[in-house]
Amino acid sequence: MNRREFLAGSAALSVAGLAGGDAQAGTVLRASTWMPPQHVLNRSVLAVWAKEIEAASGGQLRVSTLPKAVAAPPGTFDAIADGVADIAMNVHGYTPGRFLLSTIAEFPGAGDSAEIASVAYQRVYAKHLARFDQDKKLKVLAVFTNGPGHIFNVRRPVRSVADLKDLRIRVGGGAANDIARLLDVSAVLKPASESYELLSSGIVDGVFFPSEPIATFKLDGIVKHGTLVPGGLYNTSWAMVMNRASYDRLSADLRDIVDARSGETLARLIGRAQDETDRSALAKIRASGIDLVTADTAFVSEIKARVRPLEASWSEQIKKLGADGSALLEAYRAELAVAAN
Repeated sequence: MNRREFLAGSAALSVAGLAGGDAQAGTVLRASTWMPPQHVLNRSVLAVWAKEIEAASGGQLRVSTLPKAVAAPPGTFDAIADGVADIAMNVHGYTPGRFLLSTIAEFPGAGDSAEIASVAYQRVYAKHLARFDQDKKLKVLAVFTNGPGHIFNVRRPVRSVADLKDLRIRVGGGAANDIARLLDVSAVLKPASESYELLSSGIVDGVFFPSEPIATFKLDGIVKHGTLVPGGLYNTSWAMVMNRASYDRLSADLRDIVDARSGETLARLIGRAQDETDRSALAKIRASGIDLVTADTAFVSEIKARVRPLEASWSEQIKKLGADGSALLEAYRAELAVAAN
């Protein structure tokens, strides 16, 4: 069976389920996730969201998480667009160059809260970015970010940009790739799920990560040094998306139920869950004996000076989309300030 036949069969199966062939079953949306079951986005977001959808619909709309991801992280957006599954969460940077506007949420200094950054990002998306509709086959349920990114490695303490030179660091795409390059780091673009193998085998020396993945992916037993960067070395842009045809096939009342639990409501749920998990993970990191320091003012200033050209470069790139990068960044930072209050 070729890929086109497989996709056609999957789409037919989806249509049958959405049509409600079994009156008791109602409509079932298939969610795909490449993250481990205990990951905060599965345990505290997808599972919670699914329960809310089912309760609000009186059981007529349900979300069933598939036992195995339908695609590796770089192929997840395409798999949802093609209808292989109905819903997924994924990182924009895993498909470099495709979602240029998402970089707005990835520059350094967005703050120390995933909830604040995610709410601000979702507001800017709804007001300014959604109209560009970067993939017409995807219905964006919410955009969001991780908590602030930090520096973890196995080789040496990092207290200045000079300490980063020539380290091989796993990065997750997007602005983090360029930030690593400008900090003289050798960047290795790989999904988060491969981090343990990369570190344990010596393929990389470290990772750029928020606190949560260090605990979730059991890296606290490998990492020896960590540098917390106030305001974040970077952020990572994510989206929770739905196959647009699956969304359009829902009845109006079921679409209303999905809509009411998407957008800012969903972005806040995700951000809050990640903040809670980051706090818990940081306590575990401290208890694990990792040599943990906080970047001082001089180091943070050095980082900002090195990466400042990225904003101008990004603004130039998105001109071809008809977007004004400076105005968008100003709008995002204004929303960050509002959300923080």
